[in-house]
Amino acid sequence: MASIVVAKLHPPPPAITDRQTLFGTVHTSTLFVPTKRQGHLAITGKATSESSESLSSPSVVKSVKNIWDNPEDRIAIIGLGIAAIVGFWAASNFVAAIDSLPLIPGVFEFIGILFSSWFVYRYLLFKPNRQELFQGINKSISDILGQ
Repeated sequence: MASIVVAKLHPPPPAITDRQTLFGTVHTSTLFVPTKRQGHLAITGKATSESSESLSSPSVVKSVKNIWDNPEDRIAIIGLGIAAIVGFWAASNFVAAIDSLPLIPGVFEFIGILFSSWFVYRYLLFKPNRQELFQGINKSISDILGQ
């Protein structure tokens, strides 16, 4: 549940009820308008969603919570977390070692610029290619989460 407080000098437009968003239906609540201060209007609103099952997009947090609720999987999640920390530490040390070599960082920077340019041209420049990228990302996420 989220709360919003806004101060306006002019009255707001009429509220829209039951708007569909990415995270569920938003219901509007009653407005509280103080009458003692002239020229000011205070609006308090609360946004709620119907339930966590009504979400259409897969949620990584929900999947991790479901795995965490199973006692046998807690050790695996803790092990994966420790492995991620060790992997991040090793990768940062590897990058620091490569960075200390005289010629290699410039070559890697040039390769990174070339790859970034290709990626922007291939996936981000035109709308059909962006949709293809989003479909590939959503497919990968659903394959990883087993949905």
